[in-house]
Amino acid sequence: MSHTLVRSLLILLVLVFAMCKPEAVEKDVKRPPNVVLIFTDDQGYQDVGVFGANDIATPNLDQMAADGIKLTSYYSAQAVCSASRAGILTGCYPNRIGIHNALGPDNTHGINASETTMAEMLKAQGYKTAIYGKWHLGHHKKFLPTRHGFDEWFGIPYSNDMWPFHPQQGPIFNFPDLPLYENETIIDTLVEQSQLTTQITERSVDFINRNKNNPFFLYVPHPQPHVPLFVSDKFKGKSNRGLYGDVIMEIDWSVGQIIDALKSNGLEENTIVIFTSDNGPWLSYGNHAGSAFPLREGKGTAWEGGQREPFIMKYPAQLEPGRILDTPVMAIDMLPTIAEITEAKLPEKTIDGKSVWRVLNGESSKSPQEAYFFYYRVNELFGVRYGKWKLYFPHRYRTMDGQELGKDGLPGDYRMIDMEEIELYDVVNDISETKNVAAENPKIVDKIKLLANDMRSRLGDSLLELEGSETREPGRLNQ
Repeated sequence: MSHTLVRSLLILLVLVFAMCKPEAVEKDVKRPPNVVLIFTDDQGYQDVGVFGANDIATPNLDQMAADGIKLTSYYSAQAVCSASRAGILTGCYPNRIGIHNALGPDNTHGINASETTMAEMLKAQGYKTAIYGKWHLGHHKKFLPTRHGFDEWFGIPYSNDMWPFHPQQGPIFNFPDLPLYENETIIDTLVEQSQLTTQITERSVDFINRNKNNPFFLYVPHPQPHVPLFVSDKFKGKSNRGLYGDVIMEIDWSVGQIIDALKSNGLEENTIVIFTSDNGPWLSYGNHAGSAFPLREGKGTAWEGGQREPFIMKYPAQLEPGRILDTPVMAIDMLPTIAEITEAKLPEKTIDGKSVWRVLNGESSKSPQEAYFFYYRVNELFGVRYGKWKLYFPHRYRTMDGQELGKDGLPGDYRMIDMEEIELYDVVNDISETKNVAAENPKIVDKIKLLANDMRSRLGDSLLELEGSETREPGRLNQ
């Protein structure tokens, strides 16, 4: 064999070996998408430009919608803080897992360790996980996010009004000062929160920079715009809707910073970014509350304004940009949807959500859910969304209609209304729920009653003093 041939063979072997090095192989393996979930507090349906706000500038969210998809019939899991968060993180109706209302400093329960959160699901897939913002699923150590799948946490354990001194009202609670956590350590107490949105944003950007070489799940549950409202000097006085609008503008800035960090690290194409809110606006606070227009009512009710929320999702690698979808989707569907996209294993325990990936990517316009159920307080089944219909069962609800609104941080007084008969609305053609059409549609009413009875047998209904066969206990401090 000639020296020239031997030399050529050696060069060829070196090239083949180089191509088979682990580094080269790793580059050819498709990396699973990153997931960023941005979740605001008490933001109304109309509080984003692309959802109708003409007095608050939200250029980053508007661009996100142009680059992704906008859902116009997306529902939070419940119309109140803790329950809503439980739903989106576990894929369950909150009452299935025993999380009701808004947990406070005096509560001794929280999310059960046996429940699988989105963070735990993705962590099992090799994801790095972090939460920067408000947790609100239990503040005792065993309930903290670092015990439920999150590698890192910076933020507060419950709502920002759960502290003893309100700027306008003075002392209102006999609770400890609002604690600020770094993982499982209280690093400060917060009385003045104007820098918190900025700090949450900076932590989020840093997390992206540190984890650019591995898949990650970043959960950003902003404490704002829940009252009391706080904004940094960067945005104070910048909007045309007062302090509330300034707060939304700062949240929009935060979204922009996170997306810019993804771009600068070459991650934008393969990252799922979701923006939505936990429930509708706290209407009694007047000019410190958001707007659910054209929807009826707000936070704490099963009416559209209580749970129908702005929702924007961006995933350039898989989603055609600029699409608007009106198919009903609920927060409980997010976990199974993310599981399908990332090929993650679903929780072993029963969940209520179903993947809506085929709806989001345009393969189908039909929801995989036959109906969505609207619970509130402790297991009270208030309503059902079925196709274009929304049915309400007799119940008591609160309204600010005809009441004097609060102002500058002080709330107005709600008036209570007793709904005594079943009411039915066509929420596609009557989005503001102005015309009760139950009498004209008896077959639809009967069908929804059957669906509701099936759900009551499984999850119960305290309005009818029924216990469900499938509900699970929350975690308890003494267990």
